[in-house]
Amino acid sequence: MSLQDVSSFAAGRWIAPDANARLIENAVTGEAMARAGNDTLDVAAMLEFARTKGGPALRALSFHDRARMLKALAVELGKHKQALYDLSFATGATQSDHLIDIDGGIGTMFVFASKGRREMPDGHVYLDGEVEQLSRDGTFLGQHICTPLQGVAVHINAFNFPVWGMLEKLAPTLLAGVPAIVKPATATCYVTELAVRIMLKSGILPEGALQLVSGGLGDMLDHLTCQDVVGFTGSAATALKLRSALVIMQNSVRFVAEQDSLNASILGPDAVQGTPEFDLFVKEVTREMTTKAGQKCTAIRRIIAPEGQVAALIEALSARLAKTTVGDPKAEGTRMGALVNNGQKRDVLEKIGTIGAEATRVFGDPEDFAMAGSRGAFLPPMLFHCESPDTAARVHDTEAFGPVSTIMGYRDLDHGIALANKGQGSLVASLITHDGDVARQVALGAGAFHGRLYINNRDSMKESTGHGSPLPHMVHGGPGRAGGGEELGGVRGVMHYMQRTAIQGSPDILTAIGGVYVKGATVHKGPAHPFRRRFDELQIGESITTDPRQVTLADIEHFAEFTGDTFYAHMDEEAAARNPFFPGRVAHGYLLLSFAAGLFVDPDEGPVLANTGLDNLRFLKPLVAGSSIRVHLTVRKKTRRNEEYGEVRWAVRVTDEEGEAVAEYELLTMNAS
Repeated sequence: MSLQDVSSFAAGRWIAPDANARLIENAVTGEAMARAGNDTLDVAAMLEFARTKGGPALRALSFHDRARMLKALAVELGKHKQALYDLSFATGATQSDHLIDIDGGIGTMFVFASKGRREMPDGHVYLDGEVEQLSRDGTFLGQHICTPLQGVAVHINAFNFPVWGMLEKLAPTLLAGVPAIVKPATATCYVTELAVRIMLKSGILPEGALQLVSGGLGDMLDHLTCQDVVGFTGSAATALKLRSALVIMQNSVRFVAEQDSLNASILGPDAVQGTPEFDLFVKEVTREMTTKAGQKCTAIRRIIAPEGQVAALIEALSARLAKTTVGDPKAEGTRMGALVNNGQKRDVLEKIGTIGAEATRVFGDPEDFAMAGSRGAFLPPMLFHCESPDTAARVHDTEAFGPVSTIMGYRDLDHGIALANKGQGSLVASLITHDGDVARQVALGAGAFHGRLYINNRDSMKESTGHGSPLPHMVHGGPGRAGGGEELGGVRGVMHYMQRTAIQGSPDILTAIGGVYVKGATVHKGPAHPFRRRFDELQIGESITTDPRQVTLADIEHFAEFTGDTFYAHMDEEAAARNPFFPGRVAHGYLLLSFAAGLFVDPDEGPVLANTGLDNLRFLKPLVAGSSIRVHLTVRKKTRRNEEYGEVRWAVRVTDEEGEAVAEYELLTMNAS
């Protein structure tokens, strides 16, 4: 059988492996199937290519342009899922595992594409937080902005998720406007290479936006600067070696790590045998032990249960694990495939030897199971029981990266929390309970040691995504042993590849930089009523001031009768006067909003298609009967939604006859292009 050459894509061309390439093993057969690696890659040229070609091209696009690009890439990858599935079987993964890796990775790109369109501006500057008033009269202000780093992101990924592991880092990187050099783990890089070929062949990406290293990085990290980022997933030992490199420390190169994690799952004291929560716990633990043959950074390594439930839990888990068919991942009925290669199998066997010094194996025998005689990297699911978790050390610091977990008992909930925290930092801890007080106690006691707390019970189990599923909406990372980093988390993940800068200046300066009208900036009157102007015609700062309208006592009483809002502050003079907020009877706040709309709305059919709501409403000063109001309406922000229309965010300020603000809010309309 001929070996597959897994190439690198460097500085615009594909480069085949050289004579020093490393052999890659088929996880199912144990035979060599491919080779990857080229020691002659010009890594300095790759970095320069990304910085001079990919970076400027990406930064020229708006956040929304990049979001549309991500969506197009996800659609393109979705057209080729079957080819990725077919190739991924050689990693030992089952079809169910493919759905997590391949479909999950594509889904992550869709989420970032959506968040880019909904939560980021249709421009080049991301505003972080509100404007800070730094002077008495508001002529000198401050605003934090985020702009793309002008370097390259080097992504070093693990073997267990060759597609998701790449895409979950790539999506926020490209959305930020930063080019990426992807270095997958060699053991499964052939799947990543196919995904990269699909994306590059599509022509969707600008030149230099994506490069691939199949094999070793050489001395690439020695060429990084303060504008570059390293995103790493793998062992703690490798992470320490990389982040300790002199150039990384000297240049303050950002280093985002996701590494070893002794994740725990706690069975709540209320979740006794016979409850839906007990059954759910057994199902969750079994799934996390066997999915991807336990080769997940989020897999459950420590099972923490009330001492009185341990025996029943061992029995229930053993019965369920016994139904796990281990074999060829392509075969119908196989529920767990192989580890990635025999080297990984040997590592797991070594680690269970370490764990076995403190715990007793109560299920699973690596010498006696259906695939024991295979040349492939097969192991059975193995469950250990640690009777003395307080004095044990290895069960809390040794990760067997395979289908292995250890059960231990706790005396009370505080003891259970302490055991979970003995892992010294994890990506995720889960809790199965139907008791809100238990959930609160665990959140307060364990939250500082875990990047994510997954809490499930009978109410949420039908729709929950599972202990081991990092979602692009939520941060993925953890303190201590888990690396101290955070990936995903929506826009939070994008910020890893951007620089936060404090901008100080006048309202006009902040408006010019951020592309959003800042209160106090210069306004101008357009050539027509703004509601007669199309989305593309409206300019930031375009404004009108309406004629005044008097609010009478009859208006207030009619509004109260018509709406049913007869609150005493509007209807009872003496009661209103006793209220410290009012001088007497005052107009309804919502009456003022209605009158304001009547002052600025243009009634005829035109470019305004719909009023979709208002934000940040504040009533600032009570208005007594007989006073007049007028409205100042200013285009604050524009966001294109599609080719036909866009959202206009208007700054609305309602003032009284003394020019003092009565109410302020932001009005949202959809305007035709």
